Amino acid sequence: MEFDVVIVGAGPSGLSAACRIMQLAQEKGQEITVCVVEKGSEVGAHILSGAVLEPRALNELFPNWKELGAPVKTAVSGDRFFFYLSQTSAVKLPNFLIPKPTHNDGNYIVSMGNVCRWLAEQAEGMGVEVYPGFAAAEILYHEDGRVKGIATGDMGVSASGEHKDSYMPGMELHAKYTIFAEGCRGHLGKQLIEKFALAEGKDPQHYGIGIKEIWEIPPDKHEEGLVIHGLGWPLSESNSGGGAFMYHAENNQVYIGLIADLNYSNPHMSPFEEFQRWKHHSETVKYLEGGTRIVYGARAITKGGFNSLPRMHFPGGLLIGCDAGTLNSVKIKGNHTAMKSGMLAAEAVVEALAQGDAAPADLDTFANKMEASWLHQELYSTRNFSGFMHKFGILIGSAMVWIDQNIFGGKLPFTLNDSKPDYAALKPAAECKKLTYPKPDNTISFDRLSSVFLSNTNHEEDQPCHLTLLDPNVPIGKNLPMYDEPAQRYCPAGVYEVVEDDAGQRFQINAQNCVHCKTCDIKDPAQNITWVTPEGFGGPNYPNM
Repeated sequence: MEFDVVIVGAGPSGLSAACRIMQLAQEKGQEITVCVVEKGSEVGAHILSGAVLEPRALNELFPNWKELGAPVKTAVSGDRFFFYLSQTSAVKLPNFLIPKPTHNDGNYIVSMGNVCRWLAEQAEGMGVEVYPGFAAAEILYHEDGRVKGIATGDMGVSASGEHKDSYMPGMELHAKYTIFAEGCRGHLGKQLIEKFALAEGKDPQHYGIGIKEIWEIPPDKHEEGLVIHGLGWPLSESNSGGGAFMYHAENNQVYIGLIADLNYSNPHMSPFEEFQRWKHHSETVKYLEGGTRIVYGARAITKGGFNSLPRMHFPGGLLIGCDAGTLNSVKIKGNHTAMKSGMLAAEAVVEALAQGDAAPADLDTFANKMEASWLHQELYSTRNFSGFMHKFGILIGSAMVWIDQNIFGGKLPFTLNDSKPDYAALKPAAECKKLTYPKPDNTISFDRLSSVFLSNTNHEEDQPCHLTLLDPNVPIGKNLPMYDEPAQRYCPAGVYEVVEDDAGQRFQINAQNCVHCKTCDIKDPAQNITWVTPEGFGGPNYPNM
C-alpha cells in the first residue's frame, strides 16, 4: 500500500503529527495521504502515562479542544510534594523548595489512553487511515539506503515457525516519509538509531520503569484535582533514584504509581515490590483503605533529556516523541513535548511534500524547526537534571536542580554529562545488600500475576517468542551467578522466572505475561535480550491508563 506518510504508533506524538499534517494540507490545498499503524488492539490499549497534562501543545493543535469534547476536564486544584523518610513519616515540602517547572498550575489530570482515542477520532475525521492491531515489525529500505516504509508482522505463525490455519501475511506500507512514534525504546527506533548513528556524540539514553494502578476510593477520601508527588522511601533504602505519584482524577478514582530509575546498582532491587511497599506508606494508604484496585500496568520511560536526544531525522523519515526521548524530567511530563515534536514533524513533512519530485530525502529542516521551538528551549533548560540526580543522589541532586531552575532558570554555564548506560550500573549481587520484601496482603499490596490479570494482557500463545536473544549462545539466565538474575525482579509482569526442580535451577520465560514495558531490553546487563513486536492485537488492553 502506498501513502505519502506512514506513522508508526498511535500515541500522542504520532497522532499529533497525523492531525497537524491534515490541518496543514487543508490550509495549503495539498492532497496528502496519511496512515497510522498501531500494534495495540485499539488506539489507547498500550498507552500508559501518569498523567498530568500540560495543555500547551494541545492548545496549539486544537485551540477549541474544549468545544470538540476532549477528555481533558480535571484541572489541578492542589499540588503537594513529599519527602518520604520511612514507611510512617514524611515531610511535606513547601512550594518554594520545589523547582519552578514542577509546579502544576494550569495543568490537567487525564487518562492519556482516552486522550489518544480522542486524537484518533480527530485524525480519522480529517481523512487519516488508522489501523490498530497491526504491528510494524520491519523497516523497509530503498536500494540507496533511504527508509521506504515498514512491513507489518505476519499473523498466524506457530512457535516453531510454521503457518497455522489462521496465517495472514504482513503488509508492506510504502511512504515518501515514515515517522516513527513507537514510544519509549521503540524496537524499530532502536534499529534506526544504530543504522544511521543518530546517537553519535550524545550521552547514552537513560530510562525509568513506571508502574501504575488505578483505584476507586471512598468519596470522603477523594479530592478531585489533587496532585501528589514524592521522593525518598522506599527507593532510598537501596540508594535507587525515582519517585512516586498520586493523582486524584474524576469519578472517585486515583492514579497511583512509582517510577524507579533504571540506573540502579543493587540487583536485588525490585521496582514492582518497591511500589507495593510505597502503597503502605502512611501518606498513601490513608487514601487507599476501603478502595478497590481497578487496573494495573507498567511502561518504561525515556528520561535522558536533551543530552541523550539523538538526531531525529534520517533519509526517508523522522524519529519523534519518546521514541527519541523528548520527556522533560524536571516537569515529570512528556506528553506535551511528544505532541509538539509530532507537530514540528508535520510541518517539515508538509513543506517537503509540496516540493514534489524535488523533495529532499533527509528532512534536516526538522532540526531547524526543533531548535527554533519552545520544545528545544524547554529541553535545553533542563539538560542537567539527569547528571545532577545520577551523580549526586536525591538530596544533593535535588538541591542542585532547584538552584539550576529557580535561580539560574536552566542557564547554568556548563553541561553535566552522564556517560554510563543504565545496564552497566549493576554491581555484583555479592557486593550489595540483600533486600527482602514483605508478602502482599491482597488488600493494598498484591503479587505480579494478579496484577498482570488486571492489565488485560493477552497473547496468542502459539507464536514465536518476541523476547529474542542477539546471541543465542548466551542464554537468558547467564546473569544468575553474578547478578542473581535481575530479570526476575526488574520485570513487572513475571515474564522471567528462575524455577527450582529436580535438575536444579532453570530459567523460564513466560512471554504471554509481557505488558510491553521494554525494561528487559534496557536493563539486561549482558544487553542480549532484544524485544521485538509480537503479533498485532497482543499485549495489554488498558481501558483508560
